[in-house]
Amino acid sequence: MNKSDQDRIEKIVELEAPVSRVWRALTDHEEFGRWFRVSLDGPFAVGALTTGNITYPGFEHMKWESVTEQLVPERLFAFSWPPSAVDPDTEYDDGAKVTVEFRLQPTDTGTRLTITESGFLQFPESKRLEVLRSNQQGWDIQASNVAAHVAD
Repeated sequence: MNKSDQDRIEKIVELEAPVSRVWRALTDHEEFGRWFRVSLDGPFAVGALTTGNITYPGFEHMKWESVTEQLVPERLFAFSWPPSAVDPDTEYDDGAKVTVEFRLQPTDTGTRLTITESGFLQFPESKRLEVLRSNQQGWDIQASNVAAHVAD
């Protein structure tokens, strides 16, 4: 795996639901919490910190902390999280962040959702591949979760 492949994860999911339905599932903090399995303390707002607790089995000890970067209605939702959330033993710069983007595009059958997570080169090389693998598996699960959620 070359170094550029170690900085990002991209997952494309074809959803049989209209963009408006997918947008609501992504950006309404309570709906997001149901499929993502996180209990959030409040809504997403650009520039604001969102906190909460992971409710996914085996990860309940983890706290959620993100900053909403962008909310472009029915097109783009982006948030960032600090790398120290999964790697508390490494000291990171104050501005260090991993960014998650959800891009929505209408299709003939519903919505193409492109999930991109980037910023993994900040992790020490000794931990990077483990974090990448873990998050790749996580997005595989979450893509299935959101697909099932919007199909209801």
